[in-house]
Amino acid sequence: MGDGVYMIGKISDRIRDNFEKKDAAREKSLAVSRDVVRNCRTAMFSIHKGDFEKASGLLEDSANMLENISSLLREHPDIYHAGFVEHAQQEYAEGAVLLALVKNRGDETYIIGPDELGVSYAAYLNGLADVVGELRRHTLDLIRNNRPLEGEKYLEVMEDIYGCLMMFDFPDAMTRGLRHKTDTARSLIERTRGDLTTAIGQRRLEESIRELRQ
Repeated sequence: MGDGVYMIGKISDRIRDNFEKKDAAREKSLAVSRDVVRNCRTAMFSIHKGDFEKASGLLEDSANMLENISSLLREHPDIYHAGFVEHAQQEYAEGAVLLALVKNRGDETYIIGPDELGVSYAAYLNGLADVVGELRRHTLDLIRNNRPLEGEKYLEVMEDIYGCLMMFDFPDAMTRGLRHKTDTARSLIERTRGDLTTAIGQRRLEESIRELRQ
């Protein structure tokens, strides 16, 4: 009996040691993932302000932090796949794609893929879906600045993203709620199309009136 207690003690010590290391890694990586999310959201705010240099720096820092998380959780895949890492990756993918699009005036050839960003496919697709909302915001800024014609290119990108997302009709357990985001993207696109149509029509009317007065 004494030997049994001794063996159980050794086993429990080994398990406790593993749990303590796992818990420490979780706490560190969770804190870093929160920093990634904050960084990426600040980066997207900077993108809308036209400060691409600041946004690029913040996103580069976020990429480094995501690599740090991968290192921290290399021996703890269960924690890595708990959800918070993928959320941080999603925010990073959203910021990186948005920067590429806005900086290059809607040129889709500059979009970066998930493998290049080092994020999971599900995180990338969900980040891509959120880009639609950010592009709507950018388009509304263009309308307010009396540049609605430039918004047509971003509407086209939004539609292309939606067309891509529609291809992934898989269970939510695989896509992490992508179907709901795809439905939301469709609604945002329709609203943006309406806003652009109104703004462009108004601008053309104003131009016609000016021509008649000359």
